[in-house]
Amino acid sequence: MKIERVLQGSLKSQLGRNKVLVLVGARRVGKTFLLDQLESSYEGKVLRLNGDLPETHQLLSSQNIQTYTRILDGANLLFIDEAQEIPNIGKILKILIDHFKQLTILATGSSSFELSNRVGEPLTGRQITYHLYPVWQGELTPVQSPVETIRNLEDRLIYGSYPEVITLQTDADRRQYLQELTSSYLLKDILIYESIRNSHKLLQLLQLIAHQVGQEVSLQELANQLVLSKDTVSKYLDLLCKVFIIYRIGAFSSNLRKEIVKSSKWYFTDNGIRNALINNFASLEVRNDVGVLWENYLMAERIKFNAYSQNFSVPYFWRTYDQQEIDLIEVADGKVKGFEFKWGNRKSKPPLFFTKSYPHATYQVINKENYLDFIE
Repeated sequence: MKIERVLQGSLKSQLGRNKVLVLVGARRVGKTFLLDQLESSYEGKVLRLNGDLPETHQLLSSQNIQTYTRILDGANLLFIDEAQEIPNIGKILKILIDHFKQLTILATGSSSFELSNRVGEPLTGRQITYHLYPVWQGELTPVQSPVETIRNLEDRLIYGSYPEVITLQTDADRRQYLQELTSSYLLKDILIYESIRNSHKLLQLLQLIAHQVGQEVSLQELANQLVLSKDTVSKYLDLLCKVFIIYRIGAFSSNLRKEIVKSSKWYFTDNGIRNALINNFASLEVRNDVGVLWENYLMAERIKFNAYSQNFSVPYFWRTYDQQEIDLIEVADGKVKGFEFKWGNRKSKPPLFFTKSYPHATYQVINKENYLDFIE
């Protein structure tokens, strides 16, 4: 099954414009494969470098125009995979893009704290940043029949949407792949760049978050369980966001006294990673966390949809101190939309306090009958 990533067209349209295109995303989400697709369809000369290799560091370290002229050898397109590995990458990219007007650079990275931060400052106005997520359902629909989409929903909830997971044929292979991914690759950037030696604490923190998806999380409680300071837990959570494993949703409020305002909920960018962390790939019929899987899946797919569609809405959750709540609130251009996620087909009315406080807001229940309209 050949899946065309939606960002391929966006990136292709920018080639030849003397820009630095920064493609970020977690390890193994398909950044290198996307480069392969772009290279195969590009008619000009391409130079491709791998930031993981010491020889690439040596080639680029001189910051000398004559040396770079020799390296490029007339290339119009430069790919640098895992660019965050290269020291002084921001300064290097600025020199290249300033002095070689025929050049477009596409730099990929698996950690925003290394690539986006270091590239961004010297390249203001010269770069465009794109985020590649695990495969979006909108990318699967063109290569699946409606029947296949329905049949594969359980796989997406249990094994997630990493490109290789989707192409593997057996559940045993998917399970092995995800367990290897969580143990060997996802934390690599944090451990290298932040010099964090106790990786077991990071894994324990992720496991605690995995058991609290969709719930309000207390940093102090996490700190007590991990025997760490609250500030250290906060730092770790921030780093885990910057390598695209988890993300935070804050509380929505108009500062009404009944509304929670300072709480956070945490979600995983992929269900398969979440299930690998708790070592549970059981079928839906025997699980007691199907609602959690459904909520995490819909949140992740909605974020992909909004990002790829350039819908600049801000996501929140909403809850009052007397337990009235809504799973997702989206705010854009002054408009408020509320969404409640239900695995079953039960009807649900918006909380009374919400309708009174936000009379112009919309409200919709998302279930198995209408979820494709929500995420595509």
